Amino acid sequence: MRALFTDLYELTMMAGYFDAGRAEDEATFDLYFRQPPAGVDLVVACGLDPALDYLQDLHFTDDDLSYLRSLELFAADFLEYLSQLRFAGDVWAIPEGVPVFGDEPMLRVTAPLAQAQLVETALLNQLCYSSLVASNASQLTAAARGKSVLEFGARRAHGPNGALTGARGAIIGGCSATSNVEAGRLFGVEVSGTQAHAWIMAFDSELEAFRSYARTFPEHCVLLVDTYDTIASGVPNAITVAQELAADGGALAGIRLDSGDLAALAVEARRMLDDAGFADVTILASGDLDAAKVADLEQRDVPIDGYGVGTSLLTARQDPALSGVYKLAEIHGSPVMKLSSTAAKTTSPGRKQVWRGPTGDVIGLADEQRDGRELLVEAMRAGTRVADPQPISAIRARCLEETAAVRPLVLSGEWTVRRSSRLESLRSATMARLRS
Repeated sequence: MRALFTDLYELTMMAGYFDAGRAEDEATFDLYFRQPPAGVDLVVACGLDPALDYLQDLHFTDDDLSYLRSLELFAADFLEYLSQLRFAGDVWAIPEGVPVFGDEPMLRVTAPLAQAQLVETALLNQLCYSSLVASNASQLTAAARGKSVLEFGARRAHGPNGALTGARGAIIGGCSATSNVEAGRLFGVEVSGTQAHAWIMAFDSELEAFRSYARTFPEHCVLLVDTYDTIASGVPNAITVAQELAADGGALAGIRLDSGDLAALAVEARRMLDDAGFADVTILASGDLDAAKVADLEQRDVPIDGYGVGTSLLTARQDPALSGVYKLAEIHGSPVMKLSSTAAKTTSPGRKQVWRGPTGDVIGLADEQRDGRELLVEAMRAGTRVADPQPISAIRARCLEETAAVRPLVLSGEWTVRRSSRLESLRSATMARLRS
């Protein structure tokens, strides 16, 4: 993302701060969400690593400045200020893969006011969509009860960037592989894929198509069996190819079901494969799946070994937005807050920290001493990252471990999130001061 990946009002506010002599005032902003997306049981923090890369590289190019000059909105001295701008702030963040709850700062930015204002749009864009997909992936993998879930959503994602960002979030949320080859290259994750119906239809017969694919990929052969008739021809032809591979010392890896009554088809396909002596051939299901459908299949103990999920995952179809906000909490060392007649939209002042205990979180002030694990950790100091990026495999492992610990308590209603007494007192005092 370039410096111009921002909303115009960020730049107009920056220009106003500059004219008022306030551009370099130290300011602290919190990035958080108020409510989780509908249908998501647990929000997983995601998107921090690319966000830090963006902040560390933030600058205005000559082309950027030329474009801003053409708008005839900004004075020459402000554009000169932008030409020298580099992000010099501090960032504290909840690590990727960690469950996070409403009103908890996922990110705390302390920087010169103009800089902290500029980055609002990019940070919300990066963290909210990444966390949205990771959260949906986490729910899917929980529903699959440890079976593999493959991300198949590139063709339905919202543009190329959405497909790549979504693939990264899906892996962090628990998916074991992606169909997107570029995502595999960029993020160092496993890629997965079989063949489409076009492959089957391109040959004179389904059996010929299966045999040809098995010749090309004898050690990685998964056959799509629903092009014509899953039970009458697809599975029998797959068994024939499995027998031929076995005779040559190979093995059919699996079959894929992509349409129809997946439960009934999987049961019958499993019976046919087992009766033919191929109990090791796996069954993969795809075809407009989501967490609810996967959970239903699993609760019925349908013999499916893995799931390929595309549209519902990368588009977050059930609720396609994590409505994050980025609010000023402190300026020049003084706490500030937004007041609203809607209680949920009244913000909390001051620099904050979040402490996690065995059954819940406490949101308090950063200088408090409390029991529990501090969730916000230093990620950037004076515009420079303080820790190297982690492999996605390590972030995924953290997500699986932490969501497994927290999700049962959330679903049972035992998990709590509250504000500390000191933060509540500061809220009350700041509210009284502002209303007076």
